[in-house]
Amino acid sequence: MPIVKNVSRAVSQLLQSSGCGCGISIVPVRCIGVSPRQVASDASFHSVTFSESDHPRVLITGGLGQLGVGLAKLLRKRFGKNNVILSDIRKPADNIFYSGPFIYADILDYKNLREIVVNNRITWLFHYSALLSAVGEANVPLARAVNITGLHNVLDIAAEHNLRLFVPSTIGAFGPTSPRDPTPDLCIQRPRTIYGVSKVHAELMGEYYHYRYGLDFRCLRYPGIISADSQPGGGTTDYAVQIFHDAIKTGKFQCNLKPDTRLPMMYIDDCLKATLEVMEAPAEALTMRTYNISAMSFTPEELAQEVQKHVPELEVTYNVDKVRQAIADSWPMNFDDRNARRDWGWKHDYDLPELVTTMFSFLGSDSRIAQAN
Repeated sequence: MPIVKNVSRAVSQLLQSSGCGCGISIVPVRCIGVSPRQVASDASFHSVTFSESDHPRVLITGGLGQLGVGLAKLLRKRFGKNNVILSDIRKPADNIFYSGPFIYADILDYKNLREIVVNNRITWLFHYSALLSAVGEANVPLARAVNITGLHNVLDIAAEHNLRLFVPSTIGAFGPTSPRDPTPDLCIQRPRTIYGVSKVHAELMGEYYHYRYGLDFRCLRYPGIISADSQPGGGTTDYAVQIFHDAIKTGKFQCNLKPDTRLPMMYIDDCLKATLEVMEAPAEALTMRTYNISAMSFTPEELAQEVQKHVPELEVTYNVDKVRQAIADSWPMNFDDRNARRDWGWKHDYDLPELVTTMFSFLGSDSRIAQAN
């Protein structure tokens, strides 16, 4: 193997010697021919079944995004603080760093990610690293690297090390030719964003690895997720989070979607509950590997009306962003999630009134409501 090692070393030196200083332009490259692993043609992997006394060892990638911190908190309560490792390429806030294990993990660095899985005896992997819809359209090469190349690394490592793998999908995995009201689990998918294309790719690759290698791949198509714990992060549905912050801080909200744009939405607690439930579901109960999940569906105007019940003086205006509006118009208006409800008992807890009340209670709007009264 000296020749292969020399070629690999030469390629590595060539990449490192690039004069470009733009940071992310050089994506770590792993050549299939010299991969440290080769999946045998007759390989068959099966995830471990855990008893109550033998908890999974969990790694969450992209853990500082909207969902990772909340998921880590939920899983640590269930499996123990030290059994859940949060990871990202960003520096965490003190409260996150000291709340449980945190490590640096770059999903584009195959070797580093593999070492993390091996050294920490990981058995469950939640892969949340991704660039969202509007951000992805502004930087397609970066979105392609993170959302697709990173996924390939995760799939290979999960198959090699017998992991139970969860990769979230999204309403963005559908396109303008998909049925929109309602959108079933199985239908035509032709998204027109790099985010959506990468999620369809993730769904299909995960199913392929499941049927080809026995990888225990599980996936949920999330609607727009609303959370009080995070700031909007560049998603098309982020207006539904921004309105609460603006209602409290300024009493004025400018929406970048049309008032009648209907999209499926979900409160974060329901999202995290569904994620844990599908991961704990017996494999024999799952009739598919990718499920729609839904809770409610509303328009910006309907949300604003419900918010104004709590903050009557809120002023709402509309300044439509053409990019975001085009994306929203290609997405489902309602999700058909009957398969999830049938197969593993999915049931949401939050409808629109409960959502709004809960958001204000977490964001501390009592003082502003008192002033309004």
